[in-house]
Amino acid sequence: MTSSRKFDTAAVHAGQTPDETTGAVIPPVHFSTTYAQDGIGGLRNGYEYGRAGNPTRTALETQLAALEGGARALSFASGLAAEDALLRGLLRPGDEVLLGNDVYGGTHRLLARVLGPWGVKLRVVDLSDPAAVDAALAERAPQIVWVETPSNPLLRITDIRALADKAHAAGSVVVVDNTFASPALQQPIALGADVVVHSTTKYLGGHSDVVGGALVFADAALAEQPQFLQFAAGAVSGPLDAWLTTRGIKTLAIRMERHSSNGQAVAGFLEGHDRVARVYYPGLASHPGHDIAAAQMTGFGGIVSVALGDAASARRFAESTHLFTLAESLGGVESLVNYPDEMTHASVRGTELAVPDDVVRLSVGIEHVDDLLADLDQALAAL
Repeated sequence: MTSSRKFDTAAVHAGQTPDETTGAVIPPVHFSTTYAQDGIGGLRNGYEYGRAGNPTRTALETQLAALEGGARALSFASGLAAEDALLRGLLRPGDEVLLGNDVYGGTHRLLARVLGPWGVKLRVVDLSDPAAVDAALAERAPQIVWVETPSNPLLRITDIRALADKAHAAGSVVVVDNTFASPALQQPIALGADVVVHSTTKYLGGHSDVVGGALVFADAALAEQPQFLQFAAGAVSGPLDAWLTTRGIKTLAIRMERHSSNGQAVAGFLEGHDRVARVYYPGLASHPGHDIAAAQMTGFGGIVSVALGDAASARRFAESTHLFTLAESLGGVESLVNYPDEMTHASVRGTELAVPDDVVRLSVGIEHVDDLLADLDQALAAL
């Protein structure tokens, strides 16, 4: 792919050269676990064994690197597998991660309960607060600064460029979880990030039918140890998973346009409703991170979180929708409703990352907006 091609074009064509043998426009899925060698050590295009490499996975990794503007991408069996390989590849016992205080509960669990006993240290701070960042970096420079923006589930916005400048001055590696925005709406590497993390299960796959994760690196040298762990520990994406993710990515640009327009409409409807205490959505002018989001994103996405005032109301609302399905995850074409306190973020209850128990998270899909608003209206009427 040439650098002059636009995002929508790269999403369709990067890594998708027609099959040389048949001319098939859609490259075949390579299910083989092993590859014939032309003499001992004579590997064809570097392929030897499925864990080490697979042409379908290679095509996805090429596609991911092109979309995020990175030098190298790695595809994994899940988002947490990707995070694990990155963290174990870059850290050693005694090293520290500075983590945002509003992130996916599974990321905190991985750091606190899996890597913590191995010796990795963890500090939590509001990375959307420049003064808090300055104080944390002045106190001690971490090996990694890890941020989600927009964050999960309170949609906090962090100025990636400003954070990267400060973290790099302290000698830290900057990791941005770009799952909520997707590369269609935000390009963290162009803003100074060293590594981008994705749960490809979400918007990249986009159809709630494949689990996966990815890392994209600004510098290929930084990928060496995580790539070794991808091979040595083996949490790779299978060929069909990789192919399904690639297929989903081809429509990412147009899907994100609809997710964003529907999300904006839902947020506006909820903000004006008398049964709603607060709406979290960076597309609203009332959102404290609106101006930064408008500067570093091309759209505001499809995640809207809403506070209903008390836990009982939040639970009743989440259990009263019809079109919004009560389920974990997000980023699919269908709309979902989630109660973070007992679902996606149950593991951070009692910590400084705990989600208020009156908050419900909506993953706004691509259905007709009138139907979505009608469903929310009837659910609110049940309170």
